[in-house]
Amino acid sequence: MNAQDIRNKYLEFFTSKKHTVIPRALMVPYNEPSVLFTGSGMQPLVPYLLGEKHPAGTRLVDSQTCLRAQDIDDVGDNRHTTFFEMLGNWSLGDYFKAEQIAWFFEFLTDVVGIDPSKLYVTCCSGFAEYGVPKDTESAAIWSKLFDGKGISTKEVEIGSEQNGYKLGEQGGRIFYYDEKNWWSRNGAPKDVKIGEPCGPDSEVFYLFDGVQHDTKWGEHCHPNCDCGRYMEIGNNVFMEYLRTEKGFEKLPKQNVDFGAGLERIAAAAINSPDMFKISVLWPIIEKLQKLSKKSYEDHTESMRVIADHLRAATFLAVDGVVPSNKEQGYVMRRLMRRAIRFAFDLGIDQNFCQEVVPVIADLYHNDYPEVAQNREKVIEVLVKEEKVFRQTLRKGIQQLAKFADGGLTGQEVFTLYDTYGFPLELSVEEAKSQGIQVSANWQQEFDDLMKAQRERSQTATKGAFKGGLGGHTLQHKKYHTATHLMYQALRDVLGDHVVQNGSNITEERLRFDFTHDQKVTPEQIKQVEDIVNDQISKDLKVSFAEYPTKQAREEMGALGQFGDRYGDTVKVYKMIADGADKPFSFEICGGPHVDHTLQLFEDNRRFKILKEEASSAGIRRIKAALQ
Repeated sequence: MNAQDIRNKYLEFFTSKKHTVIPRALMVPYNEPSVLFTGSGMQPLVPYLLGEKHPAGTRLVDSQTCLRAQDIDDVGDNRHTTFFEMLGNWSLGDYFKAEQIAWFFEFLTDVVGIDPSKLYVTCCSGFAEYGVPKDTESAAIWSKLFDGKGISTKEVEIGSEQNGYKLGEQGGRIFYYDEKNWWSRNGAPKDVKIGEPCGPDSEVFYLFDGVQHDTKWGEHCHPNCDCGRYMEIGNNVFMEYLRTEKGFEKLPKQNVDFGAGLERIAAAAINSPDMFKISVLWPIIEKLQKLSKKSYEDHTESMRVIADHLRAATFLAVDGVVPSNKEQGYVMRRLMRRAIRFAFDLGIDQNFCQEVVPVIADLYHNDYPEVAQNREKVIEVLVKEEKVFRQTLRKGIQQLAKFADGGLTGQEVFTLYDTYGFPLELSVEEAKSQGIQVSANWQQEFDDLMKAQRERSQTATKGAFKGGLGGHTLQHKKYHTATHLMYQALRDVLGDHVVQNGSNITEERLRFDFTHDQKVTPEQIKQVEDIVNDQISKDLKVSFAEYPTKQAREEMGALGQFGDRYGDTVKVYKMIADGADKPFSFEICGGPHVDHTLQLFEDNRRFKILKEEASSAGIRRIKAALQ
């Protein structure tokens, strides 16, 4: 099976197990301040994993496009990508370990056709000091399944991941780890907060033929080793416990959160430790070989980086992100420029995006209609960014000439890289071609400056890529509610062409992007503020109901977010004054909100627009707060 087949068969398989297919969420999370991107399949399901009823029922399945920008420096090896698809299925208080483990094993072996003798699994060794027992239940289920395929099982106690390099595989099939097989929002059991769900997980690994253990990772190999012999292809998270003041107690309704990397299963299906040889990546590599007239074997890292980064940038553009110097746009720009820089290394110096992006679009347009619908727009956005960066390259070359007299040091290379976006490899190469002396220790000096900048950046963006069960504080609910009120007020003042294009909410303020092709005047801003404050003062009642999507949008006029995709049923929040004939705000949303709007005026606060500015072409951005 190729990757496209595996995706479709997975959805079909779990549909046959009475799951409802839900559409993928946008890669930029809606009103989730703790993350820049959707980095896992569970992120859009957070409210429902916390107990909220899902309109599609208790059994769900999907394929979610994800981006993990923190992995950007790891791309280039055989398995890391920033963009990936997460196959996911969920039980919301329905089935549990026995069904989940058996179904995934059946899917891998009987549907995809993976040799079960190549599969190895891990379970949680438990934490006696916290009253969390060893997960022998999951291990027993796995053992029975392997026995059914004629494969004998041996259980091995590993404990810590580091201990695995000392103990090795020991002929095992089921391996027990401690914290590596424990899931909670904040990590280890000692860090789980009161009221948080948590529990053991059971991971599945594939063992590749012909890959030798590299002792640079440790003396012995084991399933969680990073040498490349084993690849994790799926993880069953069992939300079994709740941290209380008494300790860890069983949840009354236990959930299953399952995630599997589509690309990794596809690599296992063809028994290739090189994930870039699968059907949703290899055609990009083939195009790069044709354009550059160079081979993948001789330029492996460059082609892997380009394939990953352009795929990520393409889907970000599909979901409405444009390159910029802020937040999601900044990450997109960084991905684009790294791809263009590596293309330069391959000798591809023009029409790069114009040639490669259509190949990527072709790989997804059948399964994701929004890719086909936005194809020309996406190509336009990425080609424009390429042209801008190629101008940057030219400016960098001009700047380089100014260092001719004093020679090129690590400081100059860093300045060219950091200020002008000029790739360091090009700085040195161009300097040599122009006869400019390059200091012997430029690389070490550059590395030291980069390390210092990275440390500053990590401090500045602490928590920006953290996922988890967040965004449900009272202050967050207040700002979420205020966003709805401002959305309608903007339409009242500016016109019905105003459509939400994204938002971000923190504990201190809200940020709202919307379609509008000119600056909002101070008079209009004042009008919007007055409308919002007036509606808050009426103490509107906030409630929700579920409706068929077509009825909510087309017949009832519920507002939504630009580019958002919905299932058959949606949750619609209304805000209405006592005695009013119709609500002031009527909007599709997943929550959370306050119960009545006067809560926004607690502590004598009022709604205030702090800033209005352009976000991108045809998109304005407002920042506002309760002050």
